[in-house]
Amino acid sequence: MSSFDTTRLSPDRIEALAADLTPDERHVIMHQGTERPFCGVFLDNKKHGVYTCRLCGLPLFESSAKFDSGTGWPSFFRPFDPSHIAEITDRSHGMVRVEIRCKRCDAHLGHVFPDGPPPTRQRYCLNSISLRFVDDGQPIPLR
Repeated sequence: MSSFDTTRLSPDRIEALAADLTPDERHVIMHQGTERPFCGVFLDNKKHGVYTCRLCGLPLFESSAKFDSGTGWPSFFRPFDPSHIAEITDRSHGMVRVEIRCKRCDAHLGHVFPDGPPPTRQRYCLNSISLRFVDDGQPIPLR
C-alpha cells in the first residue's frame, strides 16, 4: 500500500492546479491529448530520481524503471506504485488501448502496452508534458 495519499482531489482543487498550465499542457493533461513523438523534455533524461504527476505531484515512475523503447516517448516497465495509476479502456482513433491517468487528480499520462521488456513486459508510454522530475534525495512535494 502506498504511503502517499491517493484520495481523489476535488474538481475545484484540480482546476486550481491546472490554472498555470499552458494551452499545450492543458490539451494533453486535461483533455487526453498526446505530445508529438521525440519532442518531450524527459525522453533522453538519464538522471536518477522520480517522475511525478505534473499536476498534483504524486510519484508515478522511478528512473530505474525507464527504458528506451524507440517510440519517441519516455517509457517505463513498472510504476512507482500500481495504486498511483488508473487504467481506462480507450477506444479512440479506431483502436483499443489502455489509457493511464494519475489516480489522485485524473491527469492524462499516456498509455500502457503489453510489449515492454522483462520482468513486467509492460510499456508505460508517457507524455513528458504530464510529468515533473524530482532528483534522487530531494523531497517529493505533493501539490
